[in-house]
Amino acid sequence: MDLRDFYLLAALIACLRLDSAIAQELIYTIREELPENVPIGNIPKDLNISHINAATGTSASLVYRLVSKAGDAPLVKVSSTTGEIFTTSNRIDREKLCAGASYAEENECFFELEVVILPNDFFRLIKIKIIVKDTNDNAPMFPSPVINISIPENTLINSRFPIPSATDPDTGFNGVQHYELLNGQSVFGLDIVETPEGEKWPQLIVQQNLDREQKDTYVMKIKVEDGGTPQKSSTAILQVTVSDVNDNRPVFKESQVEVHIPENAPVGTSVIQLHATDADIGSNAEIRYIFGAQVAPATKRFFALNNTTGLITVQRSLDREETAIHKVTVLASDGSSTPARATVTINVTDVNDNPPNIDLRYIISPINGTVYLSEKDPINTKIALITVSDKDTDVNGKVICFIEREVPFHLKAVYDNQYLLETSSLLDYEGTKEFSFKIVASDSGKPSLNQTALVRVKLEDENDNPPIFSQPVIELSVSENNRRGLYLTTISATDEDSGKNADIVYQLGPNASFFDLDRKTGVLTASRVFDREEQERFIFTVTARDNGTPPLQSQAAVIVTVLDENDNSPKFTHNHFQFFVSENLPKYSTVGVITVTDADAGENKAVTLSILNDNENFVLDPYSGVIKSNVSFDREQQSSYTFDVKAVDGGQPPRSSTAKVTINVMDVNDNSPVVIYPPSNTSFKLVPLSAIPGSVVAEVFAVDIDTGMNAELKYTIVSGNNKGLFRIDPVTGNITLEEKPTPNDVGLHRLVVNISDLGYPKSLHTLVLVFLYVNDTAGNASYIYDLIRRTMETPLDRTIGDSSQPYQNEDYLTIMIAIVAGAMVVIVVIFVTVLVRCRHASRFKAAQRSKQGAEWMSPNQENKQNKKKKRKKRKSPKSSLLNFVTIEESKPDDAVHEPINGTISLPAELEEQSIGRFDWGTAPPTTFKPNSPDLAKHYKSASPQSAFHLKPDTPVSVKKHHVIQELPLDNTFVGGCDTLSKRSSTSSDHFSASECSSQGGFKTKGPLHTRQVNEHFY
Repeated sequence: MDLRDFYLLAALIACLRLDSAIAQELIYTIREELPENVPIGNIPKDLNISHINAATGTSASLVYRLVSKAGDAPLVKVSSTTGEIFTTSNRIDREKLCAGASYAEENECFFELEVVILPNDFFRLIKIKIIVKDTNDNAPMFPSPVINISIPENTLINSRFPIPSATDPDTGFNGVQHYELLNGQSVFGLDIVETPEGEKWPQLIVQQNLDREQKDTYVMKIKVEDGGTPQKSSTAILQVTVSDVNDNRPVFKESQVEVHIPENAPVGTSVIQLHATDADIGSNAEIRYIFGAQVAPATKRFFALNNTTGLITVQRSLDREETAIHKVTVLASDGSSTPARATVTINVTDVNDNPPNIDLRYIISPINGTVYLSEKDPINTKIALITVSDKDTDVNGKVICFIEREVPFHLKAVYDNQYLLETSSLLDYEGTKEFSFKIVASDSGKPSLNQTALVRVKLEDENDNPPIFSQPVIELSVSENNRRGLYLTTISATDEDSGKNADIVYQLGPNASFFDLDRKTGVLTASRVFDREEQERFIFTVTARDNGTPPLQSQAAVIVTVLDENDNSPKFTHNHFQFFVSENLPKYSTVGVITVTDADAGENKAVTLSILNDNENFVLDPYSGVIKSNVSFDREQQSSYTFDVKAVDGGQPPRSSTAKVTINVMDVNDNSPVVIYPPSNTSFKLVPLSAIPGSVVAEVFAVDIDTGMNAELKYTIVSGNNKGLFRIDPVTGNITLEEKPTPNDVGLHRLVVNISDLGYPKSLHTLVLVFLYVNDTAGNASYIYDLIRRTMETPLDRTIGDSSQPYQNEDYLTIMIAIVAGAMVVIVVIFVTVLVRCRHASRFKAAQRSKQGAEWMSPNQENKQNKKKKRKKRKSPKSSLLNFVTIEESKPDDAVHEPINGTISLPAELEEQSIGRFDWGTAPPTTFKPNSPDLAKHYKSASPQSAFHLKPDTPVSVKKHHVIQELPLDNTFVGGCDTLSKRSSTSSDHFSASECSSQGGFKTKGPLHTRQVNEHFY
């Protein structure tokens, strides 16, 4: 087994090891020169390929595609649907296809092609070998139309002389089969000698003796015929020249010589030197070396033969891949007719001088040398069939194939020298749009030679990428009161696809009625005027959609914040604020809060408050709106305050507004009732025995300068009415008879009347003494006044009627004297009173007569007038009605003025109405304002129990531990309260007096209400 057979066997084993499901082979035999559309074979039929998918049982549409090299003219064509193979318009010429092949290889003239079956699920690579049989389409031809042969004249009969052989490109029986000599003139004959290689060499046979002198030239024809049908032939002129005799011919030492020479041998390299000898001498021994007629012209071009020396040299660069073996016939002639023949076989040995060849045939037809793939094509998509070869042999012809760099493609071996170019991973147009890479074929020679083939692949975009916004959330800000059409921003999205797949249109989502969006450019504008106070923030979506099929889209959120402008003035919650505060509220107390709002924001919303027209009575916090008092409230002095408040915001320019504020002073029960009638605690009223029950015998009237329920008064008899003879109306204060008086009722009756207001939470009250003298007449007023004076020492909780009887049973003379003395005193008093009233008519006459309708009868009028004069000397305020004094305790050694102790208990109904029992001993001393009324006169408490001690005409003392009220001439009454008192720092005198109030204060501002009294008092 030679080396050639070894390689063929290795190739066969490699083919058997390939996966039959991927690569299969078919062999067809045809004759050359077939016309177009002649069927050659049927691939699915010959390979028994089923169109039924074994997995699904469905019929599949298979596609048969011929793998061709770009620019090649295909000799056959394959139906893409049926898989049938047909001839094309390109004629198959065996002699052209297998030019240079030896006649021994007549059955090996073939060409190969590859067919792929698609789609990928049914992919197969079919290798088809088409053997081309010879057709007798060529006639045999001689090398030259005229053949010249020189034959010596002494040539023996039956001597043979070679004639140049004819050649026929056809093979086998279509090649040269027969030679015929025409017009041989019986001098020459023709014989055919067949060589071991199958060549037929014609030889001319001398059949008669030659005589050059008789005839030196013979002209004949030689005909050559092939064995084809129809038979083809040709002729040439054979001219024989008879030459002189040379009876010894040269002899080569070796008639068969084989040499080896590398193909890269330079020009001039000696191949071999032939040596022949001749027994002749002289000129007949001079040997001349020439190439035989059978030596091909191409061989003669590569080698030179020295005619004298017989040295064969290289005269042209050799190429083993073009011709590996050169057979050279060298003739050595001494001039005789029969030269010596030597055959030299020149083997051109391989040198790694040929790089590998890459035959790239595309399965996917390229456009201008570029293959176009879709980025959605699957993995293992077949692109091209690559065949690599190397004209060199052995290791120099062993080729490996690979891709030069990392790309998503790979080579898959299907035969020992063929590869499929496939995709190795999913393609991404957005990642790489175009691939340009080299396929390298490298041999194993030293040094290694390689060849590259450039492959260009462009990806066709698929709409597999949605538009992407540069920002998923777009935040904008715009000032309110904008103009319509105001440019806000340009919304931009990008699409990694291309073409129409990257054409983006924009669309607004819901809640975007205030905006316009250009669909092409993405320019966002305001379609309306913004008002931050109506809506401060807009949140909506923007959709970007491409024009692919199907279209893809994405969204971005847009947040538009409306910036504030100072377009709103501060707004008060009320145009007129009214606050209600209690009087006696401490200074700097909170009286109210002004509430103001501003619809703007930031500094435009920062509001500062100020008072416009207040005389520093109030302090306003400019930020919180809290109003605090800068005065102490006294409702009786001022019941309300009104001023304006201004609010200014912090905008530029600032805006402002004003509101009216009214502070209403709520009344507090801080004033006790003030008694108007009876005008004095020593006055009395005559109740005749003839008075009928129900008649009004006296009237008690008081006023309270508070308001509301604090000024509502209730009159109650708390002591002195044990017999139930009298009744007082709780509302009007009228005292009426309950029953007709009897003689047993004659005498002086002292009623202790409690006047209480209905204030809350505690009421204030005042006690007043009402003296009623039951008798038909009151002739002895002095006597009555003396009785009144004596009752002052009787505790208020005791009825003076219990002890007045002794006074009534005195000696009649004493009574008469007393009556006379009293009458005198009354006359003097009346006279003095008239004088005083005449002097002070402007002060007393109109006031008392219009209010009372009668005068009260009081003792010591002159003394009291003198006291008034003294008070005037003290420069008391003109508006004062009362003065305050403090008297010391009664002296125990004064028999005339010895106090009569007693307590007074209020009725249960008064206690239930929170009218407290007045305790003179526990009431703290308090300083009254100069114009406040006195509470009591000539009363003191000497024990912890509630007791009133009557001590008239008690001198004033500087000790201030008892509360005494000195009543004026026409308004003397007893007052008390059940609440704590306070000391007023505004009193101008150094005496101590009491001021009672549920809130700790007593005020007498405002006029005293008076009413007309029809009764006559003494």
